[in-house]
Amino acid sequence: MKLAEVLEALSLAVDDPEMHNKEVEGGYCSDLLSDVMAKAAARSIWVTNQVHPNVVAVASLIDAAAVIIAGGMKPEEETVKKAEELGIPLFSTDLTAFDVVGRLYALGLRGKSRNG
Repeated sequence: MKLAEVLEALSLAVDDPEMHNKEVEGGYCSDLLSDVMAKAAARSIWVTNQVHPNVVAVASLIDAAAVIIAGGMKPEEETVKKAEELGIPLFSTDLTAFDVVGRLYALGLRGKSRNG
């Protein structure tokens, strides 16, 4: 699935056309960074409520397709800058993490972890 399809379904805007063609192969939802580092699979969309710069570092480490910050939380300015530097698509939404994951599931995305 292309990231553009996900963004449209969640009403998330992106100005960078290159991101539209980025492949998304699954999803992962967690606020525990060590859990994400240990289990999240590459090319997954990571759903979290965390807003600090370490989110971008972890997303880069796991080769995340994108990060969606849910629950109306806004990323810190440093987080946004780091995401831009590393080319990590970073979005925020007022939807709860539960609702984001539900919509991703309805699109056909399934949870994907390194463990299976």
